Amino acid sequence: MNIHPVAYFHSPLTSKFGIPRQSGLAEELVGTIVLEPEYRREEAVRGLEAFDYLWLIWEFSANPHEQQGLTVRPPRLGGNERVGVFASRSPFRPNRLGLSCVRIDKVEIGENGPVIHVRGADLMDGTPIYDIKPYVAYADSHPEARSGFVDKKVWKPLFVEIPQTLSKHFTENELAGLKQVLSQDPRPRYHDDAERIYGMPFAGWDVRFRVADGVVTVVEVHRN
Repeated sequence: MNIHPVAYFHSPLTSKFGIPRQSGLAEELVGTIVLEPEYRREEAVRGLEAFDYLWLIWEFSANPHEQQGLTVRPPRLGGNERVGVFASRSPFRPNRLGLSCVRIDKVEIGENGPVIHVRGADLMDGTPIYDIKPYVAYADSHPEARSGFVDKKVWKPLFVEIPQTLSKHFTENELAGLKQVLSQDPRPRYHDDAERIYGMPFAGWDVRFRVADGVVTVVEVHRN
């Protein structure tokens, strides 16, 4: 089966570094789904406005390397312990396909067809999307379900400090999304150097920050 993108995702996050490790962790992070020309017709999204969430099937397009082996090291386990690839949501997969649940903000119909505005996506800017399906609560929600190693590793978001002199570069929505992305600690799990400065592109800016004692402090912001 040959599959082709039905849409592409657009986000303020333009590199792998900083992408939330799961959808819904940064609920204020906004993005748009722009359909490919053959699907830019209003009937393609007719009825979508009655749903709150979407499932996106997409490609880990920034991971060009073929998957090696049958085990991976999930960040939630510190990046050291291995589990089977099919017992994880690692981006290093046999077919490089991702699955994300995102909240619909609005469906906008314009001159170039429908644009779907969403929140909470864990997709990089430019990610190809292969299918879009509505989230249906009675079939998709299982609040009593076990979640394997995730249940055993409680994750606590970091506190984020952005001085007003730097936060002024962002809109209110961008700032809310940036804070949630940083609170998830974008660093590799094996990094723990309080003096190290990290850089992350966001909404056209290079955001520089450090992490110490559970606090993310943004120290510089420069235009990319």
